[in-house]
Amino acid sequence: MDLVAGAIADPVRRDILALLQHQRLPAGEIAAHFAISRPAVSRHLRVLRESGLVRDELVGRQRFYTLDPRGFAELTAWLTRLVAPPAWQQRLDALETEVHRTRRERRRDTSSGEEHTA
Repeated sequence: MDLVAGAIADPVRRDILALLQHQRLPAGEIAAHFAISRPAVSRHLRVLRESGLVRDELVGRQRFYTLDPRGFAELTAWLTRLVAPPAWQQRLDALETEVHRTRRERRRDTSSGEEHTA
């Protein structure tokens, strides 16, 4: 997870990930989007590849990069646990739902002339 967090800490690498979100791109086309040298972009791509966030494929003389969503799994799971509501909050939400359902049923039963004694 630390490799992934380190990889996405850099804004250029985040921009590269966004470029690859919906399409496979050659390294040269990725580099064309940035005002930094091609070797610098290549280093960013290497960090992303080593962290498991992108895969590369050599086709002829071009190296194509694609996003690898599996690389995000551990970080995503950790973030989900971090921001998920606590278990007691979920139970309170369920209780609130049950209270509303019970009130609705009582109003319906009262308006139809039935009376319940508990």
